[in-house]
Amino acid sequence: MQNAFNNDEKVVSLSSIALSDAAKLTRDANLEFKSQIIDVSKHILEAIKIVKKDGTQEKYDVQKVVNAIKKSAARILVDFTDEQIESVCDYVNKRVLSFNKGEVNILEIHNIVESALEEINPKVAQSYRNYRNYKTDFVHMLDKVFQESQKIMYIGDKENSNADSALVSTKRSLIFNQLNKELYKKFFLTVDDLQAIRDGYIYIHDMSARRDTMNCCLFDVANVLKGGFEMGNLWYNEPKTLDVAFDVIGDIVMAAASQQYGGFTVPEVDKILAPYAKKTYDLNYDRYVCLGLSFEKAEAEAIKDVEHDFEQGFQGWEYKFNSVASSRGDYPFITMTFGLGVEKFEKLASLIMLRTRQKGQGKKSCKKPVLFPKLVFLYDENLHSSGCELHDIYKAGVECSKKAMYPDWLSLTGDGYVASMYKKYKRVISPMGCRAFLSPWFEKGGMNPLDDTDKPVFVGRFNVGAISLHLPMILAKARKESKDFYEVLDYYMELIRKIHIRTYEYLGEMRASINPLAFCEGGFYGGNLKPSDKIKPLLKAATASFGITALNELQELYNGKSLVEDGQFALDVMEYINKKVQQFKEEDGHLYAIYGTPAENLCGLQIEQFRKKYGIVEKVSDRGYVSNSFHCHVSENISPIEKQDIENRFWNLFNGGKIQYVRYPISYNTDAIETLIQRAMNKGFYEGVNLSLAYCDECGHKELSMDVCPKCGSKNLTKIDRMNGYLSYSRVNGDTRLNDAKMEEIKDRVSM
Repeated sequence: MQNAFNNDEKVVSLSSIALSDAAKLTRDANLEFKSQIIDVSKHILEAIKIVKKDGTQEKYDVQKVVNAIKKSAARILVDFTDEQIESVCDYVNKRVLSFNKGEVNILEIHNIVESALEEINPKVAQSYRNYRNYKTDFVHMLDKVFQESQKIMYIGDKENSNADSALVSTKRSLIFNQLNKELYKKFFLTVDDLQAIRDGYIYIHDMSARRDTMNCCLFDVANVLKGGFEMGNLWYNEPKTLDVAFDVIGDIVMAAASQQYGGFTVPEVDKILAPYAKKTYDLNYDRYVCLGLSFEKAEAEAIKDVEHDFEQGFQGWEYKFNSVASSRGDYPFITMTFGLGVEKFEKLASLIMLRTRQKGQGKKSCKKPVLFPKLVFLYDENLHSSGCELHDIYKAGVECSKKAMYPDWLSLTGDGYVASMYKKYKRVISPMGCRAFLSPWFEKGGMNPLDDTDKPVFVGRFNVGAISLHLPMILAKARKESKDFYEVLDYYMELIRKIHIRTYEYLGEMRASINPLAFCEGGFYGGNLKPSDKIKPLLKAATASFGITALNELQELYNGKSLVEDGQFALDVMEYINKKVQQFKEEDGHLYAIYGTPAENLCGLQIEQFRKKYGIVEKVSDRGYVSNSFHCHVSENISPIEKQDIENRFWNLFNGGKIQYVRYPISYNTDAIETLIQRAMNKGFYEGVNLSLAYCDECGHKELSMDVCPKCGSKNLTKIDRMNGYLSYSRVNGDTRLNDAKMEEIKDRVSM
């Protein structure tokens, strides 16, 4: 030490002053002497060398401490004051001086900084700890991302059937998603969270997107259109004709849907389009009258023009939504709900949308239905039953379902939660994506109505993500460790609860500029913020979901019986989970919901995880996939009516996300399909018509199911199957976008 400072005797003499003595001198000395002490300390600090992890040395520089703590704070969205930063620097400088040596190991510096941060903000201290070894961690992380990127580049990816991994743009997006997923796990999850997802007890959906944005939504397109809006730094005037409305709505949907993940629903689209159809009608009617046509002829011609614009508009949507990938690299999961409109142009919109879907798209010799947008028919027995004013719309819907599998059917007048909201308040809860539903949020009272005049709001709201429990694994763990099942279940539910809480906090710090159409132009409820405003106020009405998979396998593991044979334990568990989630809602003030998970890639992953921990168990992990949510096993040899009745037991225990579907083993039998739809509507179901549609791409022949064309012998087929609650291609030109586990499940289907 003396050799290091032999040019400055004053520094040498002061270097041996203990920290406590230096502090006492500083307090007691006059201002001039204080300044001398500070200067001397500065000289000492500048001479100290920091020994890095690789053995190299560099000068001690407290500014590097400042940079590190600012980064650590920023990662958890904390801003330090100048006073707090100065306090940390003073603490670190004094501790470094107290070592009384010319070299200090970097690990010692880290420990000092952590101690200082613990006093000021323990969360930042934890963030600093997590970041300390970032170089080593990032090497491993990037190596893993590189390996995954090589698979994506040369093999492809089948995790999401809506993403065509053959495309360059999709490959880029998938590779970025791998990086984003690793960043999420590194900087957002705790050690307990990571252990739970690696073992497979919980599954965090869409980790590649959760750090950035929202999940599925009911987008308020009508509110965005009204009076005009700004998109991409351009001002759009409200459309004055139907054809322009179709174009603008298509642009809105593609732009907004690309800024989120999950399902994007345009609710009651028939009512949104009708005013623009009326404008087109009025414009053309006046033009024809001016040309000298009679009033009757002018009316007929104007109606033809409206019909033409509807046909072109719906066809344009089908082209756009099935061929233009979003910036995420996938085709956005767009849903349109309809069927309640009783006015002339509302009815016309519904009829032509159904007719367009039923005809299909493609060559004249080989037309087939598209996948997007998903169509959902809103069924009201007082409007659609025989003899009612919209019965013709209902009949058209049945004809479309038997040819295209869409529309799915949502009962608004049967039993259960969705119907109860409609019957009491005349408010529709449209599904988001394949099965998600929003919990009620009231205009004045929030979670609960303030008074008898308070009404729930659904349009314009959204989810913030789902995390699923793997119940069979949780039961296996409880048995292996001789613990109470519900005690183990509580542990994992608490983990999910804490992740949801952090998600609300994290997303709340985002600015409205992340999705201007949603947060600034009124697409979301309360979404008239300035671009620089935080979105936290809008999150109070957002839902976070506890997902459930493999309920059938849970029952099998419990007593060796399926949901068809028993199901009581599964019911008991779901009732317990419902009570627990309700408790969480009341304590946290967040809109939690219970979601019947549509496991796509997850259905195979959960089997791998179960086998790794607990081996192969008959009817639990001996197949390559698990069952979705509360559905009976697909291989059960039961009738559609039996399946409806068995699954009905669980219907009101999954109000955050559910769908019921049965396999229709009939060849275009309208009466049979209509009977099952009507039965589902009476029960209050959200019902999917499940066929297997096959089309020969060579000669255009089509059947409900075929692997080789009986007409021309070609294997070049397109096959459409229900993935879970939505449709997907199980074959395209002989190949499939679905993963192996899902393809195995499709082969086993009897009742589904």
